[in-house]
Amino acid sequence: MAVPAVFFGLFFAYPVAAIVERGLHADGVWRLGRILDVLGEADVRHVLWFTVWQALASTALTLLIALPGAYVFARLDFPGKQVLRAAVTVPFVLPTVVVGTAFLAVVGRGGLLDDLWGVRLDTTVWAILLAHVFFNYAVVVRTVGGLWAQLDPRQEEAARMLGASRLAAWRKVTLPALGPAVAAAALMVFLFTFTSFGVVQILGGPGFSTLEVEIYRQTAQIFDLSTAAVLTIVQFAAVGLILLVHAWTVRRRESALRLVDAAHTARPPRGAGQRALLALVLATVAVLILLPLGVLVQRSLQAPGGFGFAYYRALGDADGGTFLVPPIEAVWNSLRYALAATAVALVIGGLAAAALTRRAGRLVRGFDALLMLPLGVSAVTVGFGFLITLDEPPLDLRQSWWLVPLAQALVGVPFVVRTMLPVLRAVDGRLREAAAVLGASPLRAWREVDLPMVRRALLIAAGFAFAVSLGEFGATVFIARPDNPTLPVAVARLLGRAGDLNYGQAMALSTVLMVVCAVCLLLLERIRPARAQTGEF
Repeated sequence: MAVPAVFFGLFFAYPVAAIVERGLHADGVWRLGRILDVLGEADVRHVLWFTVWQALASTALTLLIALPGAYVFARLDFPGKQVLRAAVTVPFVLPTVVVGTAFLAVVGRGGLLDDLWGVRLDTTVWAILLAHVFFNYAVVVRTVGGLWAQLDPRQEEAARMLGASRLAAWRKVTLPALGPAVAAAALMVFLFTFTSFGVVQILGGPGFSTLEVEIYRQTAQIFDLSTAAVLTIVQFAAVGLILLVHAWTVRRRESALRLVDAAHTARPPRGAGQRALLALVLATVAVLILLPLGVLVQRSLQAPGGFGFAYYRALGDADGGTFLVPPIEAVWNSLRYALAATAVALVIGGLAAAALTRRAGRLVRGFDALLMLPLGVSAVTVGFGFLITLDEPPLDLRQSWWLVPLAQALVGVPFVVRTMLPVLRAVDGRLREAAAVLGASPLRAWREVDLPMVRRALLIAAGFAFAVSLGEFGATVFIARPDNPTLPVAVARLLGRAGDLNYGQAMALSTVLMVVCAVCLLLLERIRPARAQTGEF
């Protein structure tokens, strides 16, 4: 536990604490009254209310739209199911900047709806809510559907034989078993939408601001660190509470259930009802998920002179305004940064997962919660904290190439831990003991006993860490140097400038990033174990 604890202490707790201290401590005095002053401001209360309201609305809408999809992917068997399962997961690994860009191509100025019917939804709350559903659809489908596929259907059939209607059997048998998984998925969706940044920044315009967006505005534009510190504390407390409730639901979900092999529960659709439901889910996926991605590609190819690769070729030209280097260099920068971040995340996350499998108690549970905090705590705060804390020897990293990968690794570690932990827990400890009795050192026992069993999980963890590192935006926007921009930062900067060329280049870069993330995901699906952990995303 020591190495991960030191890593999180230096590169997470220290920067966040420094921002809070600088905002609330001046002239040797703690200004704790500033917390009440900030929370009493009408604008801040409006931001807090909108953050909670849109997160609740996004969560409810996501559950409403995605739960039928969870049933279809869990219980029905149809051609192209595995490919479609991978396709609905692509939005989750996409950077939020690309999600916002994809929806901007559909609902924004000159977008698909604007061209066809003269309708624009950008700068409205509906664009934000629909983009959040697009982003989180896979969370519900894979978390709830993963458990639903392993529930024994004979329990519901027994209730039907005893006289229960189909609805009553589902309500009294299946729903109680699914309850913890639904609650866990809802909490994760709420967490991701509560801390939403890129989607709101691009689609919401100046009229809508979440806590994360307001922290960025107070930090980068107004430079009011006291207000930013208070908002960071509020967000930290809210995220901590969400993670505690989520941990409780996960423990409930892991309670004794009668589970079977998921490969034996899916059947071809039978009857008009199941066929209609399958058609409805396929239409939803086509309109809500595939359409924005397709329009994104189409806009990247629609140059003023006709369809072609003009915008892609323009990525090789430096204009000296938006970037100091050609935008295409953002691709290579992002790949290098993401590979380095993945290596760091695998080391830190692997050690943490190994520690969590061999110890128990409140200390370890607290350590597990600490590893999840970077998913919910303001990435903007972490990025700005890097600038003001890692500026003195021996941690003067402001000019170091490693600054960006370290920030990205913070987001990748939770995915490594969550992927490897179930597999490591499944390794029989007696195998290690037998290796030790036969004279193997602990290192050799790990290499010859554990590693062969967790190799596939390690590859999956590396893929997820690479994808999320590639798309990290909140912290990177502060610390990426102008001569070394990453793909999400480049997209945001291009969208922030007027002109068809900048817009087209943003679409082209977003398409490149989408393709890279999709390829990673398809590879993960191929190496994913046939019997995945129950309800694991």
